[in-house]
Amino acid sequence: MTDESAPSASSASTAAASAPEASSAVPAPPPLDIVLASGSPRRRDLLEREGVSFTVRTPATPVDESLEPDLAADPDEACKKLAERKAGAVVQEILAEDYAGLAAIIGADTMVVLDNVIFGKPKSLSDATHMLRQLSGRTHEVLTAVSVWMLAAPTADNVSLGFRTFLEKSRVTFRKLSDDDIAAYLRCGESFDKAGAYAAQGEGAKLIERIDGDLSTVIGLPVERLLRDFPDFKGEPACV
Repeated sequence: MTDESAPSASSASTAAASAPEASSAVPAPPPLDIVLASGSPRRRDLLEREGVSFTVRTPATPVDESLEPDLAADPDEACKKLAERKAGAVVQEILAEDYAGLAAIIGADTMVVLDNVIFGKPKSLSDATHMLRQLSGRTHEVLTAVSVWMLAAPTADNVSLGFRTFLEKSRVTFRKLSDDDIAAYLRCGESFDKAGAYAAQGEGAKLIERIDGDLSTVIGLPVERLLRDFPDFKGEPACV
């Protein structure tokens, strides 16, 4: 009976050379969960058109949109503050659920401003009529503020949070409207959840003579600016 021969030195060194080396690659970051903190179908459509993958989440308790006198007198700051409140409310709810991961929460607010007066959503038919009469034949501003909150939580008790808010403006000129024009528009029923009592992407387009600036700002989400500032948003999965 013969013994099996031991491997030669040359074969042993070859085997060692072919053994896989321990990986030194940096672990990939977790997927980014993008959350739109708005129930607006218009904002949702704008993001979807750009191929952004996201979920929609609105606060369980409606956000207080009342403005202190100093904010009401400063539409730019008021718009930014409301966008921050909306995003921040959803962030607090996510944190209360012991979230772990990487998330971006997007809040937005849109205002119509004429002569430094903020036009919110009309409270009644007469309020909507009054707004449209004031806008008739004049140029007003549409402001949209976007507040993006970045939430990094490797574990539920190790959380980092920061946010950035920006504001975009467009100028909208209405054609001269008769009372019959206003009444006909109001009958279509799209005024009552819109700042300034009109929808630029709907039948309200017939009221408009000209838009100077980005239409998406008027609709409610300046998506080109958003994706320029946050290019990683495009195509990311959302699972919050």
